Amino acid sequence: MDAHIQKVYVPMTETSFYILLCLRHPSHGYGIVQRVKEMTDGEIVLSPGTMYGSLSKMEKDGLICFICEEEKRKIYQITDLGTEVLHLELRRIKRLYQNAQEAMQ
Repeated sequence: MDAHIQKVYVPMTETSFYILLCLRHPSHGYGIVQRVKEMTDGEIVLSPGTMYGSLSKMEKDGLICFICEEEKRKIYQITDLGTEVLHLELRRIKRLYQNAQEAMQ
């Protein structure tokens, strides 16, 4: 993995995290917004500007790729690099959680 990608994406913003998590299955921007809202019980609602800016940047950086267009909606999917970055972030979050659990005992 390129050091620049790791520096930019780890630690990851909630927006980037949820986009990569959702794009393990192909989806479009609006579908991601709806899925994140559902997953977080409405606590996180991604705005269109944030969503589409993030999708564009992540596509340029190679974390996601455009698959096709359906009814004027662009469908994206996570790439191998995106999966690698997501796993790095998940390990980081797991370590944070474990450290917090140990500190609270």
